Amino acid sequence: MLQRLYAACGALAAVFLILMLLVILAQILTRWAGVTFPGAPDYAGYFMAASSFFALAYALEHRTHIRVHLLLSRLEGRARWWLELWCLVIGTGLSWYFAWYAVRAVRISWQIGDVSQGQDATPLWIPQLAMAVGTVVLALAFLDHLWRVWRGGIAAVAEVERTE
Repeated sequence: MLQRLYAACGALAAVFLILMLLVILAQILTRWAGVTFPGAPDYAGYFMAASSFFALAYALEHRTHIRVHLLLSRLEGRARWWLELWCLVIGTGLSWYFAWYAVRAVRISWQIGDVSQGQDATPLWIPQLAMAVGTVVLALAFLDHLWRVWRGGIAAVAEVERTE
């Protein structure tokens, strides 16, 4: 079930990349036509941020994050297990810490009615929501990988490394 969640977040990241492209193209076309597109750079930035945060868990699951591979690849057995466990504990803790504050930022922005400073005056909780969801799913992914390693298995990222 979690792998489907990671894949869905990866697909959402791709959708937001396409939306960013469409906004940029629309801005180019409206500029050629002499018409203004208020908030276009802001929307492109929101879509880029959403794409980045939704891609985090998918990237972790598919071994595309920068990792401590140089050291891990030189170790085997129990030493590798302990180091990987240590890295995952730190990653899990940091990702949950970040997720906590990302969700808190959305709640505070919604409560005080905070809006962007651009021409569009977008309520900030809307673009911040993608960051919050993305970081919560990343924290779940780290916890999932930590659980796999703790049970004596290996995380999906390590499985791919060892089969290469």
